[in-house]
Amino acid sequence: MNISIILAAGEGTRMKSQKSKVLHEVCNKPILEYVVDSSKGADIKKNIIVVGDNESSIKEKFENKKLIFKRQPIGKDKPYGTGYAVMQAVDEIEDSSTVLILYGDTPLIREETIEELMDFHKEQGLDATVLTASLENPTGYGRIVRAEDGSVIKIVEERDASELEKEIKEINSGIYCFNGKLLKDSLNEINNNNAQNEYYVTDVIEIIKNKGYSVGGHKIEDPNEIYGVNSRLQLASCEKIMRERINEKHMENGVTLIDPDSTYIDGDVEIGQDSIIYPGVIIEGNSRIGKNCIIRQNTRIYKSDIGDNVYIESSTIEESLIEENSDIGPYTHIRPNSKIRKNVKLGNFVEIKNSEIGEGTKASHLAYVGDSDIGKDVNIGCGVVFVNYDGKDKFRSVVEDNVFIGCNSNIISPVYIEKWAYIAAGSTITDRVKENDLAIARSRQENKEDWVTIKKFR
Repeated sequence: MNISIILAAGEGTRMKSQKSKVLHEVCNKPILEYVVDSSKGADIKKNIIVVGDNESSIKEKFENKKLIFKRQPIGKDKPYGTGYAVMQAVDEIEDSSTVLILYGDTPLIREETIEELMDFHKEQGLDATVLTASLENPTGYGRIVRAEDGSVIKIVEERDASELEKEIKEINSGIYCFNGKLLKDSLNEINNNNAQNEYYVTDVIEIIKNKGYSVGGHKIEDPNEIYGVNSRLQLASCEKIMRERINEKHMENGVTLIDPDSTYIDGDVEIGQDSIIYPGVIIEGNSRIGKNCIIRQNTRIYKSDIGDNVYIESSTIEESLIEENSDIGPYTHIRPNSKIRKNVKLGNFVEIKNSEIGEGTKASHLAYVGDSDIGKDVNIGCGVVFVNYDGKDKFRSVVEDNVFIGCNSNIISPVYIEKWAYIAAGSTITDRVKENDLAIARSRQENKEDWVTIKKFR
């Protein structure tokens, strides 16, 4: 069995946050979740998270992920170090298993890299394998010292390295594969007789090597994958790299991003071919954008489904559906649980909330539709408001097909307006309007002759 042990007990003091370091987000997703997803994506069935004082918050966030949690005791009287953290999961390690050690603060690690590491470990018949990378400036990292046959002799920390060893550019990522029994046996032999008084997994490598077992190193091409997050600055750097990855994927799949550096797309977003995304667009959650869409500047789409050939400009769409060939914006706000059917036009400063807008319906400017079901080919004039709230309860209205609602009308919910009805401009509608009827609900105009002169306003 393949097992992963993900170390996530770190306090992250440099983050200066009350929130656990591994729960800070990159592209709107906790950094620990990336590591978990990559591990599971590499077909690792048993995933163990080593937690500390952050136990409750991590368990709450990952309660549906089918993970095993092990608590690492933390305190002044408790030892620290990666080796001590791994010890907490020993009872979950089977002798015949292959054990992968990962870190909860390295969200850029890919599932393909994990697969390659484990395949290399098994195909080479190794007992321990180190994931390595080459850096132009390896300062601060442990160096990989190899034999002529390519096997790993040792990992030497920089403070212990000779001048010759410091010139080595291949570094230790801290990610390892181990034979399960050897790992367990070696953990019993490590000690904390070092300057930091900590237990290190690197000592396991030396123990295994000294016993005559085989130790190898698998070098990755992209060193960004082992980039750890320990500060807000590193969090921002990681976010930038992740967004570049996401944007490159969409462009390779046939999406045009006018300015990738100012386009923010979450990892779970799907975008169809030949869609064009303009600068300042934010697409979040598991949103889906269809083919041949144009999403213009300063639009935010959150957990929404957008059909093919939709045009959206400078608008906000939240947890809603927009079907094909619709035209949205500028400055339209579509709030959660709304369904915008085919060929709909929603224009300047229109707000839709918890409503369905039927095919071919138009609300071109300055309207609010809340808690309503609007039929096909309805005209909603400028200044129309569906008054759905009485200060205590929400009420729902229904407007059937081909209704014309004139400008500056108020629809006081709950109201039912039948098909082909006509609402005169300026009306306040409180009762049912029947098919083909004209509803006028306003006072008759009255002009006071010479009123301005009498009032001496001029």
